[in-house]
Amino acid sequence: MQRSNVPQGKPNPRSPALSLASNHALLAFGSGTVVGILGGLIGLGGAEFRLPLLLGLFHLSILLSVVVNLLISLVTVAFSILFRLSLQGSAFWVAYLPIVFNLLGGSLLGSVAGARLAARAKARRLRGLIALLLVFLGGLLIAHEWLFAQQPLSLFPVLRILLGLLAGFGIGLVSSLLGVAGGELLIPTLALFFGVEIKLAGSLSLLISLPTILMGLWRYSRQSVFAQVRQNLGLVMWMALGSILGAYLGSQLLPYAPSVFLQVFLGFILLISAYRIWRSKENE
Repeated sequence: MQRSNVPQGKPNPRSPALSLASNHALLAFGSGTVVGILGGLIGLGGAEFRLPLLLGLFHLSILLSVVVNLLISLVTVAFSILFRLSLQGSAFWVAYLPIVFNLLGGSLLGSVAGARLAARAKARRLRGLIALLLVFLGGLLIAHEWLFAQQPLSLFPVLRILLGLLAGFGIGLVSSLLGVAGGELLIPTLALFFGVEIKLAGSLSLLISLPTILMGLWRYSRQSVFAQVRQNLGLVMWMALGSILGAYLGSQLLPYAPSVFLQVFLGFILLISAYRIWRSKENE
């Protein structure tokens, strides 16, 4: 499998995360910041926009791009939880833990299944699958306002639990296949299936995403691709730092942003990215 084409500079055994050449460190930080701002403006982490950059701008192999994206998502989700805890406190979320565990029960299994599928799939097939998932997420962003205009579904408790497990499995699968936190799927699921208010759904989605990402990374750590991650720790660190800064800036700009226009615009960006990934030549 191909290594990243990003020059790593002179190796530094004491601090491999700082070994990225300065110009590429700036590129990683800058692109991470832009992605974080775009995600923050629509209330997401932006990992779905980061994956095409890892493939096209930094020339990582398809599977390595997914794992690196998942690592960066882990950092951004962890910081997002800390930020929200400082504002809301943990007691605010306790009443909703049964819902969290319901979705988490499915997402953990889905995360393992997704990582296993990605590791076993041929590069061309994985690229096609990722392109299809990006098309789905792009369509979801475009239809975002329509989805949230719907009333929560009236379901029997047992049916709600079963649907929660099934939805969680699908979300965990997407998380491991794209290296994303899954907020773009978790938030509408929490709102439509469980009637959770949108802003609270954003906080609860983070609690579900963190262990889901950890489970996916644990599964990937048993694959040979994980050894290549150590060679790209500089990229992970600088892009994660940029993503954290960008998410903060995006959240501050949120009240002034035309959110509906941005969601539709970014949805089409994902569709274009999916097309380019689908059409790109394999060099795995």
